[in-house]
Amino acid sequence: MSPVNYPEMKNSLRILLLCVLISFDSPAQQLEWQARLFSFFDNEEFGHSLVQIPQTMAGVRFSPGVNIRFDSVHSINTGINMLHEFGSVRVIDNISPTAYYMYDSNPVRFVAGAFPRDIALDRYPRIFFTDSIRYYRPNMNGLLVDYSVKNLSANLWLDWTSRQSPENREAFFVGFSGQYKRGIFYISQFTYMFHFAGKMNPVVDEALHDNIMMLTSLGLDLSGKSFFDRLEINAGYVTGLDRARADNTGWMVHNGFLSEAVIEYRRFGIFNTFYTGDGQMSFYEDHSSELYWGDPFYRTNTYNRSDLYLDFLRNDLVNARLYFSFHFTERNVYNEQALRVSVNLNNIRLKH
Repeated sequence: MSPVNYPEMKNSLRILLLCVLISFDSPAQQLEWQARLFSFFDNEEFGHSLVQIPQTMAGVRFSPGVNIRFDSVHSINTGINMLHEFGSVRVIDNISPTAYYMYDSNPVRFVAGAFPRDIALDRYPRIFFTDSIRYYRPNMNGLLVDYSVKNLSANLWLDWTSRQSPENREAFFVGFSGQYKRGIFYISQFTYMFHFAGKMNPVVDEALHDNIMMLTSLGLDLSGKSFFDRLEINAGYVTGLDRARADNTGWMVHNGFLSEAVIEYRRFGIFNTFYTGDGQMSFYEDHSSELYWGDPFYRTNTYNRSDLYLDFLRNDLVNARLYFSFHFTERNVYNEQALRVSVNLNNIRLKH
């Protein structure tokens, strides 16, 4: 994690304050503010794994912001997302600016700028994005077009993750997800392409990489049709494609089967994921998490993850969930414990 740039932080705060002042001077506009807090503690005990590293990730994110709403459709949202990692000597370890325009007129939503990642990617399985992305990369930088009606939802998005410089590669995602539901049945599609180019004027030429991941699933949603609060299962076909252009590798294709099942009753839940097939992420040894944002356990041929969780605090203001997770792979059983607490406060809620 790079050290915080305090002049940049001061500029971000000045911009945020300026937006507030402008909004107060414009009676035709509606000012909304929010303050979000997200705290995480994730202890991964993967000591004997050849594809994962044992680590503990812990910290708290605080993200104040203001929304300037011009009418029921158009709004501008600004703020900052600050991270303090537990045990760090710094007050703030990382800052992510939030600034985006939103057009929201049912059934279409359009977002442009730096916006929370959950807006676009909250349903993607971990083979695409591992848990730590939520902890350390909270915002997307790009565009989102979202369409949602009763039985159909779909989105198309762009996330520019790295600007080319002598120190950094050019990198961006383009993705699509959608779901069509008919009765208790549904079909889902998740896709992305990750473009991982070279640095500016490199001393040594490095191959440009493209990484594509696709998942098509058929599912059954029995939520509300039994005494369980949620009961859902799906199964699908995964295809991962990798290539290094300058190395003339051609497309390296990895296929597999992925299933998910979730059961929730009151405050308790079980979420199980099973994968079998080709190991994904061909160039992980060369570029690790820079090139691949999915869970490294999918580098193995067979992997099962079982999450047992308890929502011991759940209301409109606070959500607190405790996880006990078991990972079955590499002929071993690894365990993980996690606690996630999120608080969301805004002036609309206070008015009510």
